[in-house]
Amino acid sequence: MRTKRKAVKIILYVLLTCLAVIMLVPFYWMVISSLKLNKDVFSIPMKWWPETLHPENYSVIWKKLPLVTFFLNTLKLTVCTTVIQLCTSCFAAYGFTKCRFKGRDTIFLMYVTTIAVPWQVYMVPQFILVSKMGLNDSHIGLILMQAFSAFGVFLIRQFYISIPDELCEAARIDGLNEFGIFRKIVFPLGKPAMATLTIFTFTNVWNDFMGPLIYLKTKELKTVQLGIRMFISQYGADYAWIMAASVCSLIPIVIVFLSCQRFFVEGVAASGIKG
Repeated sequence: MRTKRKAVKIILYVLLTCLAVIMLVPFYWMVISSLKLNKDVFSIPMKWWPETLHPENYSVIWKKLPLVTFFLNTLKLTVCTTVIQLCTSCFAAYGFTKCRFKGRDTIFLMYVTTIAVPWQVYMVPQFILVSKMGLNDSHIGLILMQAFSAFGVFLIRQFYISIPDELCEAARIDGLNEFGIFRKIVFPLGKPAMATLTIFTFTNVWNDFMGPLIYLKTKELKTVQLGIRMFISQYGADYAWIMAASVCSLIPIVIVFLSCQRFFVEGVAASGIKG
């Protein structure tokens, strides 16, 4: 019986390893293409390892375009949006779980239903609204558009439900107000959910292309995703430089994921009640 279980585990580990390798193939192709000449990127047959490496591609891209400015713009948008979205989602989730008021569940259901509405449906009305507010071609407009997230509220709320209401009731008896309960009890216990939302929000905002493309016209305000597109001209594209810039743009996402990974995978014992 033990031998059979070991054999099953070995097979599962082998399958998972193979799947992991398959998942990493596109990333390997991107990295290795960034070290090739432009004419060799789509050579047939495909070369998994070029005859000569060209690491100078990584220095050329910074000279061809103001990528430093693009990276700083993207970092500004991403950090501000992530922080604001975390705050609004946590406060709203606390209200929908630990505060009792008439119509709470109905309001939450209506709010969460908006997740099913694609952005393309309200893209034009949203653009008109932002333009009339005078926030077109500005970072503030993009930040405010993504400051509230129904998905973020839903994600945080589902975690806050697992926190026993008895903890909040005991805190109220001790004299804490709602903000004190949120700050001292609920907020510290919600780190795993916040880490998950941080990863999702940071990745989505950092990789966003359509939003900046529609709202940002000034070159000094553009993001790194729009900057990468500038390597595509009317008559061709410098794919080696595109891959090099893509590798550079991937680094911050990897750093954020590795930083939040511990909270992302860990479980939290939310109950502080002894039987």
